[in-house]
Amino acid sequence: MEVRGGELLALIGPNGAGKTSVLNCISGLYRPQAGSITLTGRDGARHALHRLAPHRVAALGVARTFQNIELFKHLTVLDNLMLGRHVHMNGGVLSGGLYWGRQREREIQHRRYVEQVIDFMNLEPLRSAVVGNLAYGNQRLVEMARALALDPHLLLLDEPTAGMNAEEKESMARFILDVHEEQGITVVVVDHSIDVIMDIADRVVVLDFGRRIADGSPDEVRNDPAVIDAYLGTRADDRGRRGEAP
Repeated sequence: MEVRGGELLALIGPNGAGKTSVLNCISGLYRPQAGSITLTGRDGARHALHRLAPHRVAALGVARTFQNIELFKHLTVLDNLMLGRHVHMNGGVLSGGLYWGRQREREIQHRRYVEQVIDFMNLEPLRSAVVGNLAYGNQRLVEMARALALDPHLLLLDEPTAGMNAEEKESMARFILDVHEEQGITVVVVDHSIDVIMDIADRVVVLDFGRRIADGSPDEVRNDPAVIDAYLGTRADDRGRRGEAP
C-alpha cells in the first residue's frame, strides 16, 4: 500500500480487517513480522519506520489519534496540547526545571504554536478545562488537536468519528478536510462511517482480513464487487444456497 504525499487516504474494511494494526505498525506501536514501512520525510530522505521506536517515528512527523481516546484526562486542554510538542523540546533537565534563558524562550514559542492549534480547532472556550470533564465529542477534538500540535508530516486518524452523533460527525469531517486542505498535511483516516469517508477521501483502500482487495476513488471502491462481498458476504451466501462448503 502506498500513501501519496499530500493526499487524504481512507482505509476501510470490515471488523478485524487489520486497519488499526496498519496504523499501529506505521506509528511504531507494533513491529511487523515481515515487510517494510518507509517514509519519505520533509528532508526528502527515506526512513525505515519498521525499525524505529514510537518516539523516533513521532520525531519524524508522524502523529496519530486512537480508536479509544488516549488523553491525559486529569490535565487541561492546553496541557494536553503542550505534551504534543514534546518531541520538539530538546532542553535538559536542569534548564527545564529552572525555566530560564533559552529554555524559557523555547517554551514561549511552543506555547504560541499550541495557541494557534487551539484557535484552528475552535477550542478557545475549553483551553483551561480539565479534559476528563469534557463531553465525548470535545475530547475527540482535543485528541486531534494534540496530534496537530506535533506539526505532523503524516497524520493518522483511527476512528475519529466513533461514538459521535450525526452533527458531531459532520463537524469532525469538516476539521479533517480543513487540516488536509489548509495545512497541506497528508492524512490517513480509518473510520466505519462510510458516508463520511466517501465524502472526504481522495482515495480509498479496502482491507479484508489483512489483504488489500480494492484501491481507487470513492466511486470506484463503492461499486467494486469484492468490496460489496467483503461487507455483505454475498458470495458466502450464494455458496450456502448451493450447498457448497463456505
